[in-house]
Amino acid sequence: MIPTVRSVKLKSGIKLQYVEQGDHNGVPMLFLHGFTDSWRSFERILPHLPKSIHAFALTQRGHGDADRPVRGYRTRDFASDVADFMEALELKRAIIVGHSMGSTNALRFAIDYPERTLGLMLVSTFTTYRGNPVIVDFWESGVSRLSDPIDPAFARDFQESTVAQPVPATFIDTAVVESLKVPARVWRAAFEGFLQDDFSRELGRVRTPTLLLWGTQDTLVPRADQDVLVAEISGARLTVYERAGHAPHWEEPERFAADVARFAEGIVPNKTPVNYSPAH
Repeated sequence: MIPTVRSVKLKSGIKLQYVEQGDHNGVPMLFLHGFTDSWRSFERILPHLPKSIHAFALTQRGHGDADRPVRGYRTRDFASDVADFMEALELKRAIIVGHSMGSTNALRFAIDYPERTLGLMLVSTFTTYRGNPVIVDFWESGVSRLSDPIDPAFARDFQESTVAQPVPATFIDTAVVESLKVPARVWRAAFEGFLQDDFSRELGRVRTPTLLLWGTQDTLVPRADQDVLVAEISGARLTVYERAGHAPHWEEPERFAADVARFAEGIVPNKTPVNYSPAH
């Protein structure tokens, strides 16, 4: 069953969509999706999360059915939206879970708003986008040349390239539909933001419990980036998904949900059952 999609207007005037579930007194946790995705990126894991996690899956600016401002697609813009979202919903602190682009935005948030960051789960995370040959090629040969309407075959090829294990065809279809909602100008602006915003030298400023999740079959993010993140972020740990690609939460949603629950328990004991195992 699809959760009720809600809308919130931030103090900037931008409207974002989100879904919410779990105990309102539970561990607050915000989920930030990847490039051209939406809150539906987390649709496969939400049913497996314990009620003790107060989960918010957010659609970020320019994506899904959120507002698409003319400008404002740098990482600090996305991070500012997260802070404004938390203010609007009266959330003082939260664990931030980010995938790919979402994890870059989560890192920026943790650096800029340390007092509001309860913990970080960084999924398929780049240390920097600069100099990554796959990313540079995707920009030069694809994203920089896009025009509206986006070619459905291009969007499908992109989404399918992120997984290494079977994922339900209906879910990939949904991901493609969400990607096609994003206009070409936002594809370009967000991607340019990745390439321009290199804050790898600021990683040492992250002072919050941090868990990295990465799949060995990820063709976009190299293992070397994970090693740098572990070395630079004090106390950071890495969990490796041996068979997963760039989207482990799509490929192994039950395991991912269990990792989320264990991480939350480690940060806020007695809120999440330590022996939690997801429903089958």
